[in-house]
This record gives sequence, C-alpha cells and structure tokens, in this order.
Amino acid sequence: MKIKVEEGQGKPYLENGRHVVEITEIEEGTSENKGIPFFSCRFENEEGFIHSRFYNTEPGMPILIDLFKNVGIKAEEGKELNTQELLNKKVSILVEERTYNDPNTGQEKTIKQASNFQPAEKASTSNATKKK
Repeated sequence: MKIKVEEGQGKPYLENGRHVVEITEIEEGTSENKGIPFFSCRFENEEGFIHSRFYNTEPGMPILIDLFKNVGIKAEEGKELNTQELLNKKVSILVEERTYNDPNTGQEKTIKQASNFQPAEKASTSNATKKK
C-alpha cells in the first residue's frame, strides 16, 4: 500500500491551552449511535490542528451560537445558520481533554476538544502550555 501525504497533514495535534486558529474544513454528518446531526470543524494554525464536533441538539445550541458569535456571525433567534460561513474564519479556542464512556464498548475514552471560544483579536498569540 502506498500512502501519499498531502501538505499540512503532518501537523501534530494542538497542545492543551489557548490558541488562535483558522477554521480550515467543515464536515457534516450524523452521529454513529443516535443519528444526531453534527458538523465538525478543523481548527488549525502553524503549531498544529484539532477537529471538534458540534451537535445540533438543544443542549448543544449554546455552544454552536457561541462559536458563530465569536467568529463574528450573528446568531439571532429564528435565523438559520450556515456552517459553511465558518470556513476561513479566525477564532481563539481553548484546547482541552475530555473523558467520556464509549456507548459501544463501555470503556472510558479521552478526546481533545475545542471550547471557550473568544474573538481572535482578543488573543492575538497562542498561549499553549509549552514543554520544558
């Protein structure tokens, strides 16, 4: 088997901490277990990248609205949001790990996720935890 590595695919995952990133990809789908609609963003900068899923559910709506708001897109009541509008927008994210129980295996899994969104101009440099 031959595997072609494309430019930018060799980047590492972003380290835990705050990063200013650009949204470089949007993918849409439904969750494997419950069929819940979601979209996934690839957040990327020169230090690395992270993918995060955002679920279109009532509990997930405040997180979705927060993401749109912090990239400069108004999320008004009754307005439909287009995930493609997020492409190429900059935002400041907090990268952290979250642990949950996998419903298929019952085992604990840990994933990295983006949260605590802020406008990019409020955090013009990354402050990821650097290895010493």
